[in-house]
Amino acid sequence: MKSMRLSLRSAAITTIAAVAVAALSACGSTPIPPMAPIISPSAPPPAPVQPLPKPPPEPPLPAAETFAIDLPGGAAAGNRADQARPDERAADERALPSNAPVNMALLLPLRSETLGAAAESLRAGFMAAWERDRDNVTVTVIETTDVPQDILSTYASASEREDIIIGPLARSAVAAVAASPLVSKPTIALNYPEGYGSAGAAPLPPKMLAMGLSIEEEARQAAQWAAAEHPGASALILTTSSAWQRRVAAAFAGQWQRLGQPVRMVELNAPNGYLSDPDLVQLRARLAQDPPGLLFSAMGADQTRQLRGALGAPLTTEPTNPVISTADAMPAQPPVPVSAFGALPVYGTSALNPGATLAFAGPELDGVRLLDLPWQVQRDHPAVMVYPHPVQAGTADMERLYALGIDAYRVAREISRHPAGRFHVDGVTGRLTVDFGQGAASFERVEQPAIYKNGVPQAVAK
Repeated sequence: MKSMRLSLRSAAITTIAAVAVAALSACGSTPIPPMAPIISPSAPPPAPVQPLPKPPPEPPLPAAETFAIDLPGGAAAGNRADQARPDERAADERALPSNAPVNMALLLPLRSETLGAAAESLRAGFMAAWERDRDNVTVTVIETTDVPQDILSTYASASEREDIIIGPLARSAVAAVAASPLVSKPTIALNYPEGYGSAGAAPLPPKMLAMGLSIEEEARQAAQWAAAEHPGASALILTTSSAWQRRVAAAFAGQWQRLGQPVRMVELNAPNGYLSDPDLVQLRARLAQDPPGLLFSAMGADQTRQLRGALGAPLTTEPTNPVISTADAMPAQPPVPVSAFGALPVYGTSALNPGATLAFAGPELDGVRLLDLPWQVQRDHPAVMVYPHPVQAGTADMERLYALGIDAYRVAREISRHPAGRFHVDGVTGRLTVDFGQGAASFERVEQPAIYKNGVPQAVAK
């Protein structure tokens, strides 16, 4: 790999460089574009701007069952239907070469205590893609803060000098930029503003494309997959009180209801991250009385492993009259043998794949279906194979952000070649469809289905 210089220069050196460039410009010379990315500090903050309007509340979802069990020390607990158009193209096949130089600015909070590690992973992936296809492209990496007003100033300054802006990363920062009148250059946001995609949410500016990773979108795609494999089946959603799990559960439930299929939600207690044994006993009793067609786990890999272990264990001490409250009763079905609990189809999101460093050696998750990035579950994918993996293996989430950086560069490169039209990218984060430069921009990512086999998620065709 060609070496790449990414250094923060001192204030004195920066001043001297600026004077030199100004002198060259005054003499009519053309500055030589840098062959390595530049890291620039953020600019002073502008006047505060009005935030995006608060999104409307989500549509009503099925009430979650909770098990009334006293715990020690605590209280009781869609696919696209539109046809391909003549202007559609595959990014890597029909993109035309361009001799015009392109200046890109990558805005990231590299020193943020909360987002610094994520920003660094994303930067590394972006620059790995740039190293492979850097012809006539200059990348300037600009550090930002976590404060939306500061980011607006940085964004405004970058848009005066650069052709394409990639960033910001924080959800609040994306919302601030989207609500401002500053978006006049193609902008690829690396996250989604709060409420994006919900009914009544404010649209993004026409020149802004949002392509962040969304676990809620994974849940909706999982619902489509499960409905295709089990038409007409009822679904039982299992979650805990964790905020992110509730969002995942709500996304699956909303899509399942839109498909016209019955759904019920159960919220399990999880003190210290471990599913409550009494709750699992209650759940087994409920499944014996009223079995669903399939399960959706909004939980992570460890809690889903606990769930599968409990469902596959022999029946011993289940009560005859479990205490369950629910607002949605599912259609009565014949009792199911206890031995069949472990055979219930289970679907989930990429949260079920903790990565190689935290993988479980046992077979508890075998047969569980999930969606994840090709970067994680399809190492023989043509695009995945051509990019280097980080030298220091991080968590699965950091690896996914590295992959997002790769695809963010590829999308930005394609927009620089063809500023208007629809195109496709067979990316390392999924099959991407982008429509840009023709009114409101749109972005769709279809992730890779996988099934656990021998303790490892393996890609399958859907």
